[in-house]
Amino acid sequence: MNFVIGRFVIGQFVFGKGCECAKGDVCLLLEKRTRTRRSDTRAAADVAYRMAMLILVGIGSNRGDSIGIVRESIERLRSFAKSGFRTSSLWRTSPVDCPPGSADFINAVVAFEPRDGLTPEAMLAALKQLEREFGRSAVLVRNAPRELDLDLLVYGDEARTSVEFTLPHPRATERRFVMAPAAEIVADLRWPGTRLTVAELLAHIDDKEIVERVPDRPNTAALISSAR
Repeated sequence: MNFVIGRFVIGQFVFGKGCECAKGDVCLLLEKRTRTRRSDTRAAADVAYRMAMLILVGIGSNRGDSIGIVRESIERLRSFAKSGFRTSSLWRTSPVDCPPGSADFINAVVAFEPRDGLTPEAMLAALKQLEREFGRSAVLVRNAPRELDLDLLVYGDEARTSVEFTLPHPRATERRFVMAPAAEIVADLRWPGTRLTVAELLAHIDDKEIVERVPDRPNTAALISSAR
């Protein structure tokens, strides 16, 4: 005997108009599947919304205790996050467009949902202030070594073109030292103004830049314990 719901034949049992049948558990299964699909749709929409609200900040240093500086700056940036703070690994990268003899950089990228009321302009001003706190000063030579370099890469879907800054960052998608760390934490984020994800943009970069992850710090407590 066919399985009927309204006008549709879908199996081996008969349902009346109110979905009454001897196999009521089948009705429950169909209802559960419908709820699951709706839940999945809402979850996908939530993820897309959170991605649309993300701030991405690029971090770099090639002067002083660069590893320590980058790690400390990451912790300072947490104060601007409402939720969802993510941080990439630290990466050691070769200097790009820098003066001869420049040291390798330590780079990272953080992503987070901004605090309520935070604007791109206010975030940029905070980044510049943080750079100064770590010892960065005005330099006459372009891309000279610096204690801390903070770039506002993306601020949700906001766009800016002014003397002060451009959003999204105009050169970020061409730089492996930016996109490799970013791909660790937001690989599926579609870069504003493009149809490509971070992972896809990274795959399209064709350069000779050397980037490698910095090994994690050893667990000192565990080493002491094992030595006893």
